[in-house]
Amino acid sequence: MFSFAAPWVFVLLPLPALVYWLAPPHREKSSSIRIPFFRHVAKAAGVEPRSGSVIPRRAAFQTVTVIVIWCLLIIAMARPEKLGEPIVIEKSARDVVLALDISGSMDQRDFTSSDGTPTQRLAAVKDVLRQFIAERQGDRMALIIFGTRAFVQAPFTEDLNSLNGFLDQTQVGMAGPNTALGDAIGLGIRTFESSEVDQRLMIVLSDGADTSSRMTPVNAAAIAAEKGVVIYTVGVGDPDASGEDRVDLDALKDIADRTGGAYFFANDQDALAETYARIDELNPRIVETQSYRPRESLAHYPLRLVVLLMLMTLAAQHVAQRRRGAA
Repeated sequence: MFSFAAPWVFVLLPLPALVYWLAPPHREKSSSIRIPFFRHVAKAAGVEPRSGSVIPRRAAFQTVTVIVIWCLLIIAMARPEKLGEPIVIEKSARDVVLALDISGSMDQRDFTSSDGTPTQRLAAVKDVLRQFIAERQGDRMALIIFGTRAFVQAPFTEDLNSLNGFLDQTQVGMAGPNTALGDAIGLGIRTFESSEVDQRLMIVLSDGADTSSRMTPVNAAAIAAEKGVVIYTVGVGDPDASGEDRVDLDALKDIADRTGGAYFFANDQDALAETYARIDELNPRIVETQSYRPRESLAHYPLRLVVLLMLMTLAAQHVAQRRRGAA
């Protein structure tokens, strides 16, 4: 498709004609020879002598060339463009924060893998999270790890391969042996401060009760609700255990309810995979669609013709002058 980026320039097209009609013509003085009987010659010829100057006349091909050059310059200034086929870009309007508990209790080998063998809790969680992350193409995701303290392992990124790399580097106990669930939620809220999208989703996975947070999980959940952050909580520990090893299911349910999210409990790898599939169903991905058409400028073509016509005109004038000189 062909179009002009500045079509208003065509209003200048009749400008030379207006100048020709309204402005006084250009006059040039010419040399002459005075003779004693000039008046008699003029009278015999029936011409009334007058003082003044000569209006130079332009050859027909010169007039046509000037008109064509002006039209080509106007076309070039109008910026002709060739429009390509529309290109549609889909961009996710959702940011996701994964908050992963890596306290000492995540080292227990009481999780059942898909083949029925017992496996480490964190290893089983990593296997499911890798698949979950790989299916989030287009989403921006961040990874927070927490134990005694909470840390941002990976800020928001669309490079999901690098996010999986950061997940692989996560080990049990690297953030301390205890569980700072409230601090992890608070850190996730601060992470969302750089987010400009409306759909903000936080997935919190924990296998223990909060024991070392400076902010209680309930207060953190209330702030998250005010900020428009929806929290889904996943419990993977043993609710019948004692002390820090007992997962606080009531707290996880309360956190999810306060933010409009949902709570899940997974005691094996298959249940954990179903949990993340269910989270996808509850929060369908919102996509922003943007489209544009690539533009290729064609202004250089009329400019090349202008240069070519000017060179041809100069060459023709030079040949005509040499012929007159030879004659």
